[in-house]
Amino acid sequence: MTSPGESRADRHRRAERQGRAAETLAAWWLRAKGYRIAARRFRTPQGEIDLVAVRGNTLAFIEVKARRDGAEAETALGPRQRRRIADAAAAFLARRPKLAAHDIRFDAVFITPGRLPRHVPDAWRPDF
Repeated sequence: MTSPGESRADRHRRAERQGRAAETLAAWWLRAKGYRIAARRFRTPQGEIDLVAVRGNTLAFIEVKARRDGAEAETALGPRQRRRIADAAAAFLARRPKLAAHDIRFDAVFITPGRLPRHVPDAWRPDF
């Protein structure tokens, strides 16, 4: 909720804090499921990847979405954002070529208040 006197900068800072908290919760959830977090907030000119995780021979590029309800979280991951994440994943693999031998997957973790995180493996496939 926004306050009547809240500035755009205040909203941005609040959203940034909430996003970081959601990513931290998602990282802990994934660790509990046996994943090793290889990178957090990996930034490239193409875009940002919230989490990069490894489990066995699987390398997962993970987008974290925190919203008031699950349906809102799922619709927040649109085609343009998926493309930016895929482009950033290609940049990640160019910088870490040893990981390119893994099975590559694009996952999502949805965070909603009062519920456990929902990890969706193989949430989408890029249009390469």
